[in-house]
Amino acid sequence: METSCDDTSIAILRDGIVLANLITSQWIHKKYGGVVPEVASRLHVESILELYAMCLEQAQVKPEEISAVAVTRGPGLLGSLLVGLSFAKGIALSYNIPLIEVNHLHAHALSLFIEQKPVYPLLCLTVSGGHTQILKIESDFNIHLMGQTLDDAAGEAFDKTGKLFGLDYPCGPMMDQLAKSGKPNFKFPASKVPGYDFSFSGLKTAVLYFLRQQLSLNPSFIEEELPNLCASVQHAIVHMLESKLVQAAKELNVKSIGLAGGVSANSELRSTIMNACCLHGWELYLPALRYCTDNAAMIAHVGYAKYVRKEFSTLSLNAMARYPITQTQ
Repeated sequence: METSCDDTSIAILRDGIVLANLITSQWIHKKYGGVVPEVASRLHVESILELYAMCLEQAQVKPEEISAVAVTRGPGLLGSLLVGLSFAKGIALSYNIPLIEVNHLHAHALSLFIEQKPVYPLLCLTVSGGHTQILKIESDFNIHLMGQTLDDAAGEAFDKTGKLFGLDYPCGPMMDQLAKSGKPNFKFPASKVPGYDFSFSGLKTAVLYFLRQQLSLNPSFIEEELPNLCASVQHAIVHMLESKLVQAAKELNVKSIGLAGGVSANSELRSTIMNACCLHGWELYLPALRYCTDNAAMIAHVGYAKYVRKEFSTLSLNAMARYPITQTQ
């Protein structure tokens, strides 16, 4: 079960094979230009029971056949996490089966392994609306955080700049689509953060000041240049992600590369990293698009691995809004 933000998702696995993976998205947040935590948690409450019933039906599984229940403990919105955690506890208690906690970021990283078998060690770039990090994966439960964003995540940078362009939330997919008909004619500065860390807040500020200047000269600037603006911002974000990932792969001598998280569905990011891997002779692993955004299949995948290891939690388990991936190892 996955309820870390605004998507309610439930999946059922048998012997590691996905039988069902259902997701309901809360489109109401477009109205507010971002996720409203209290609204998100209430909508999780309204949808989770029906989604659970639908998932059982699609998987052709009876409740009493379930052997364990895995659930996202964090990181995420506390109210949303508590809905999924409470529901999972109820199932575990009702059928006297183990409860398994899963770190959302751990699950994103291991989503690469749901339908493929990457070679270790693997360098994973996890990019989403809330997180951007580079992980060195030695095994399923031996993961090292090499770098992460110091402020905004890559997905957040898409949403904040897209909002300046007048796009609806979430802005990333729309910017990706618009960028295909535009060119990166406008150059925005890349952050100069040492090591493998990222920073995207400066990009947002640069775009803001650039727009103010251009709009003072031409009030129709955004409307006339929207595809080019989207292409330019996307190019800047992708360039920053690629440069850090390539730097890490070279210095750490890792030849297996993976992309995970919602932003890993971005077409330019995929093609850019693919080209870099071809250039350097690295193997690239991409999750299926259905496993890029928040989904319960990735939670169940990690849960299954923990079930085999008999790593169970107690019913006193609490949600964690902040849950560093290093705490899962």
